[in-house]
Amino acid sequence: MHPNPAFRNATERQNVDFLRERGFGVLSAVAGEGIVASHVPLEMHALDGPTPVLRAHLLRSTPLARAVHKGDLPALLVVSGPDGYVSPDWYGLGPGLVPTWNYVALHLRGRLRALPPEALRPHLAALSEQFETRIEGKAPWRIEKTPQDALEKMMRQLLPVELVVETIEGTWKLNQNRPEDARLRAADAMAGSPIGQENAALAALMRAVSESD
Repeated sequence: MHPNPAFRNATERQNVDFLRERGFGVLSAVAGEGIVASHVPLEMHALDGPTPVLRAHLLRSTPLARAVHKGDLPALLVVSGPDGYVSPDWYGLGPGLVPTWNYVALHLRGRLRALPPEALRPHLAALSEQFETRIEGKAPWRIEKTPQDALEKMMRQLLPVELVVETIEGTWKLNQNRPEDARLRAADAMAGSPIGQENAALAALMRAVSESD
């Protein structure tokens, strides 16, 4: 995570809300063969309690699934948000500045453990409901639509897991270390830039920093 305190002042509520919105991350741990990772959608199983818990599922054939099946592991979950290149010309502040990259990212550390097989179907149902209810204009897809034999065949390949979260750290690098007018000029340019991911969303976050100052 970036060490500059200017980029580390998001509240716990902001970090948790961002995690809910993204719903996807890279789960990693150290196993026998080294560092292993899987990209997973995330069920917000008990995110608002005193000990946050996230649930996910892994293909049993992956190195991470094989490792956690043998026992609990310390793990890191990285949740990335929009990111993009920032040209120093956009600030309108003259020479002496250098390019940078703006981004939002969360690091969640905790204990990863395998769940019993009977936890898988409720997890899959909760996970799909979590995202289906955001889609307007249609009835939510439900797991009951999948034929039982096909569902059982698929589930045999999956291992349900949960991450008991111990710490959440967020970096919101949005040019907070620049004057407000320079940050807004950069946000306007960022919105139309082709270099990065979800630049319009990143620009909106950069503008929101000014509104909350």
